[in-house]
Amino acid sequence: MILEVGVGASLALVVVLAWQGVNIAPFIFLAVMLGLLYYFTTVRNGGKKEFTVVEANKSSGLVDFEQIGGQYTAKKELLEALDFIRYPERIAKMGIRPLKGILLVGPPGTGKTLLAKAAAAYTDSVFLTAGGSEFIELYAGVGAQRVRDIFSKARSLALKEKKSSAIIFIDEIEILGGKRGTHTSHHEYDQTLNQLLVEMDGLSVDDRVRVLLIGATNRADLLDKALLRPGRFDRVVQVDLPDFEARQEILRLHVGNKPLDYDVDLEKLARETFGFSGAHLESVANEAAILAMRDNKERISQHHFTEAIDKVMMGEKMERKPDKEELWRVAVHEGGHALASELQRPGSVANITTTPRGKALGYMRQRPQKDSYLYTQEYLEEQIAIMVAGAVAEELVLGNRSTGAANDFAQAVEVAKRIIASGMSSLGVVSLEDLPGSLMHKEIQQIIAEQEAAVKDLLTPYSALLMELAEILVQAEKVSGDFLRRRLAEEKAANGIKSA
Repeated sequence: MILEVGVGASLALVVVLAWQGVNIAPFIFLAVMLGLLYYFTTVRNGGKKEFTVVEANKSSGLVDFEQIGGQYTAKKELLEALDFIRYPERIAKMGIRPLKGILLVGPPGTGKTLLAKAAAAYTDSVFLTAGGSEFIELYAGVGAQRVRDIFSKARSLALKEKKSSAIIFIDEIEILGGKRGTHTSHHEYDQTLNQLLVEMDGLSVDDRVRVLLIGATNRADLLDKALLRPGRFDRVVQVDLPDFEARQEILRLHVGNKPLDYDVDLEKLARETFGFSGAHLESVANEAAILAMRDNKERISQHHFTEAIDKVMMGEKMERKPDKEELWRVAVHEGGHALASELQRPGSVANITTTPRGKALGYMRQRPQKDSYLYTQEYLEEQIAIMVAGAVAEELVLGNRSTGAANDFAQAVEVAKRIIASGMSSLGVVSLEDLPGSLMHKEIQQIIAEQEAAVKDLLTPYSALLMELAEILVQAEKVSGDFLRRRLAEEKAANGIKSA
């Protein structure tokens, strides 16, 4: 309103001056310059930023904690921290200082945003959400103003809706709260972060509206220490990838509204999706339904889920097809991976395929027997053996190797570095930073060469089975782990080889 009155008065003044014969060109030039300045600093850069507001009810997208699969520890910590909003009298009676901020830390897709929404529903709070990048602009002072705006808006909306609490959720908060002095235009970044610190320091349990800031990041190491000190982000909640039981629970939640066939085994699917986040698992359930619809099926079968896992991991099937010679090499290569894996870890192969997906012409998908978080030297060396088995199989059957093993060897090098870093190599305990590059290279070569020799001895007695497997892959494009295990057992029985 004030802006419109000012513009109208200015135009009237210009008309009067022109009528009096005054040269108005300088006034017009000044008005244009002021207009451009206003546009670039306020309109174009969103001077008054409108943040997303979500009402605290399920119909608007908020969820209950019961609707979030797994994350038992994270939910427990978060619920405990939210009690100061829900039960302020009890907290005051115990003399507990209320928490001002909660930081959710974990990989992408693990449910940090869902947890924040559930927190708003649990406390019946106004819920405002923004991304860290929404506070950063080229012009100094804009970011700090936006920080003031979002806290002010949280309080005013809560009062308007007659609520006593508000939750502000900032995703990717490392962009806003990164270590000061590390950015090129550090003045604007630092000023914005300083304003956030001031706002958090000003939060009090005695306020008419209790405001809680929830931040989410997968790079807590980038955050400024001042933001993490007690009295600001008091509680850091780890939101990790789901374990086996949590994956089963998440899958059950996501298939609850989908028609499943009798052969669907969620336990098997959970075992085959080690390392998947909640978002990955939701995508698997969704892709399986799409594949069933594509096949004109009324129910989703196990093979649809298996195909969906491959699609989520590797991408859609590619149109390109290698010629017969290349296809044979790919089949031998993937068969080598699968045989080495099954011989060293019985039951570990889920399936083998020569169907191109993404950048891969073929692949062998493993099925971990259990979720492991610590690895022995023996396990890591076996993993290297499985990685190099493709190239070794090519050499055994075709007499030479190809560039198809480049990615395998890159992964093998990383595992070898892990062995060295853990003090499990012949070098003993070392500092990777102080270790000469030539010595590191020599040790990596030795570790990988030993596993190449070992896997060659392992695969040689099964050369005929390797070729049979490759022939089936060329014709059928896919072989199940169950088929491989059955043929391997028959081969061992025929040759009098005892199973491990």
